[in-house]
Amino acid sequence: MTLTTTDERTALDTAVLTAAEHAEEADRAGRLDDATVAAVAATTLPRHFAPARWGGAESTFRELTGAVARLGEACASTAWCAAMFAYTGRFAAHLPIDGQRDLWDGTPETLLVPGLVPAGSADVTEGGFLLRGRWRYVSGVEFADWALIAGPAPGGIEPRFFAVPRADFTFERTWDAVGMRATGSHTLVVDEVYVPAHRTVPFKEVMGGVNTTSQAPQHNVPLPAVGGLTCVSALLGAARGALAAATRTAAAKRAAAPPTAAPRSGGPPPAGDAAALDLATSAARIEAAGLLVDQVVSALDAGEGRPHAFENANRASYAASLLVEAVNALMRSAGTAAQDRGDPLQRHWRDVTVGCSHAALRPERAAPGFVEALAARTRT
Repeated sequence: MTLTTTDERTALDTAVLTAAEHAEEADRAGRLDDATVAAVAATTLPRHFAPARWGGAESTFRELTGAVARLGEACASTAWCAAMFAYTGRFAAHLPIDGQRDLWDGTPETLLVPGLVPAGSADVTEGGFLLRGRWRYVSGVEFADWALIAGPAPGGIEPRFFAVPRADFTFERTWDAVGMRATGSHTLVVDEVYVPAHRTVPFKEVMGGVNTTSQAPQHNVPLPAVGGLTCVSALLGAARGALAAATRTAAAKRAAAPPTAAPRSGGPPPAGDAAALDLATSAARIEAAGLLVDQVVSALDAGEGRPHAFENANRASYAASLLVEAVNALMRSAGTAAQDRGDPLQRHWRDVTVGCSHAALRPERAAPGFVEALAARTRT
């Protein structure tokens, strides 16, 4: 997000403050507050990757990653949905121009959500397709103006992405996880709707980063090179939020503890140093995860996503592993008090744990391609 004006910076600041104010309520309710969604919609996040011809920002991965991480420190669910709104615009930039016009002409702030796993069924008909089916785990679906969903499932016609307006889909409340509760990652349902051909694009073009309508670097990156970043940015912010909460808890404990005698020279360290070690180690892990994410972002913004797709996937998945280790240690350091339902540390802990289980962040999925790429590079 190009925060070049005071208004843009103020809008993001407002979204962060609003997300923080409603984070606990959203977690309990399993739904983002309307005020939070409105605050996110008022930023440039929804149009971050939208093409400039429609009033989109057509901006960088670095700026988006920083903005999403900031939101994640306040509320991981808000940040996750904001990332989905932004990144779906990158996918939709592959649509034919007429399809893009339907989405964005006059409304570059359109809220878009993705269904990336092919599902449902589609039949070819005059001028387009008849689409039907169910798509699980569509984050932010409750607030979406449009959905970009992949179909059909294997065995049907060649898979495509279909842009479907809100009037043509419903959703069922099926998301009730222990973390990331307010992402609203419910099941999107299409009974049977007509989708004109200009609102579709072959699945392989989006996956392969082949864009026939835009030469912008961010619109021509293979999805595997970006996938992990889509998820991990919000979780990096949540882990930073967990560290801040744990640090406050530790400071309060130290302030309330009676003074202790200094250890004799060469003697054992105070018992309380175990908690300090957990905090220090977690801070280092979160910082290391941030550096790995920065490498992914740098490669993408330098136009090197295609040759480094597997490296990016490996970095993002390992960053996620570091974040899980960090928040586990933070919970251990904080003790029983952090288990209270109203403590932000336990919310961040649940959010990072659940979010990092996403398929895009599973190390075993990234490892084979990375090892093959590493071997090829070694041979040359």
